[in-house]
Amino acid sequence: MSDQKLTQVQRQELKLSPQQIQLMKLLQLPLIELEQRIKEEIEANPALEDTVGEEDSEPNNDEGFDDEGFGEDSSTDDSDNGENDDYNDDDLGIRKDDDFDLNDYLPDEDEYDYAYKLQANNHSADDEEYQAPIVHEESFQDYLIQQLGYHNLTEDEKIIGEVIIGNLDDNGYLSRPVANLVDDLLFTMNIETTEEEVKKVLQVVQRLDPPGIGATDLQECLLIQLERLQEENPYNDYKLCITIIKECFEEFTKKHYDKISKKTGASNRQLKAALDEILKLNPKPGDSSTSGAKNSHYITPDFFIYIKDGGLELSLDGRNNPDLKINKQYVKMLEDFSKSRDSRSLQEAATFVRQKIESAKWFIDAIRQRQHTLYITMKAIMDMQQEYFLTGDDTKLKPMILKDIAEKVGLDISTISRVANSKYVQTPYGTFLLKTFFSEGITNEEGEEVSTREIKKILQDCVDDEDKLKPLTDEELMIILKEKGYPIARRTVAKYREQLGIPVARLRKKL
Repeated sequence: MSDQKLTQVQRQELKLSPQQIQLMKLLQLPLIELEQRIKEEIEANPALEDTVGEEDSEPNNDEGFDDEGFGEDSSTDDSDNGENDDYNDDDLGIRKDDDFDLNDYLPDEDEYDYAYKLQANNHSADDEEYQAPIVHEESFQDYLIQQLGYHNLTEDEKIIGEVIIGNLDDNGYLSRPVANLVDDLLFTMNIETTEEEVKKVLQVVQRLDPPGIGATDLQECLLIQLERLQEENPYNDYKLCITIIKECFEEFTKKHYDKISKKTGASNRQLKAALDEILKLNPKPGDSSTSGAKNSHYITPDFFIYIKDGGLELSLDGRNNPDLKINKQYVKMLEDFSKSRDSRSLQEAATFVRQKIESAKWFIDAIRQRQHTLYITMKAIMDMQQEYFLTGDDTKLKPMILKDIAEKVGLDISTISRVANSKYVQTPYGTFLLKTFFSEGITNEEGEEVSTREIKKILQDCVDDEDKLKPLTDEELMIILKEKGYPIARRTVAKYREQLGIPVARLRKKL
């Protein structure tokens, strides 16, 4: 039997407290999801309440924050100092003995009145404030199912049609094989059918609006639309368009117009007319803006930047600042329980109430810290990109990476990333995702460090102004950028072009 030795190993680990984990989850929530999260917390915890609409609720116009930031290495009052990452009784404020200080749970008016503001309101009551309307519309699938009901189908065929519609992707294509749908219908709907029967119903779905819906690929999508056009406009000739998509689809996608002309015998004038008609078609009918076809989506900015008296003014959307408080009835309940020590059931009730109050305090603290983190992060970005926010000129954007802002505000890079990846700012020049302001930098021929976004803007301008009969190659774009003082390699030009969603020169060619 081999000797067994006990060894003691000392190692250092960084573990986050439950409150820090909760804050990081709240940080990455967009504004609409934050409102839903707060609603869920209020429903789950009766000790937490939203005081909006209460007559006795008086907001505290404190413009400042405490100086404590939040990073992965910061600690909170409830931190376990890395010893234990799990919730325990001490974390929740539950004491093992029967003695406790009621003042720990009574909300102090100054300390726990969280109806604070980031700054004074400098706008008059007469100022117009735009509020994006809340729109409720039927879903894209509902819109199609409604149309399906107008066709003379059996009950089983209607179910098959609904299954087909439910399997359409965001672009409106049926990307799943018909054989898989047959299996789904058998195992989930107990409907025994064949591929031929499913394809028959699929043809009905493909007759729905918008045209092209239910196609299995781009080629079929375009053909469905062209055949619909020919049917609805019999006096127009779409024969060449249909021939190009049916017989010359590969040449069409690669823009080999000479090969198409040779294959179809069409003249340049006829070919150009046919291509113009094809380019009017919708390659993604699922993204159609047909009335009632899709839900409307609105971007809700978390930040607003205004130009006032030649300077910049920053404010947060008020919904980042919910007026959350501890329920006074729960505080009174805890006070009553504390006076009675005779009943074990009362002590258990007191433990429950203490836990709910402590959980509510945690949540209020996390919301407050979230707002603080959002504000100082956006303020640092605004200060660093002041020239851009004053002018709206992309060439004024400075190179800026997550590390720059993290060091400036004293937070962890991952914290800055959570803010930048999901938050929008409304500026005088449009509404933008924060991460679009971050970019690497390169040194130009004058020795100045410039943002890659500035180079991309010049690259986009070059492509917009090019001769579409003879688009610029990556090599030619590289030469132009070099002449403008930006010495970058051809492969870098190709990378920036792809990031901008610009196809290669051959695919940009037009007749």
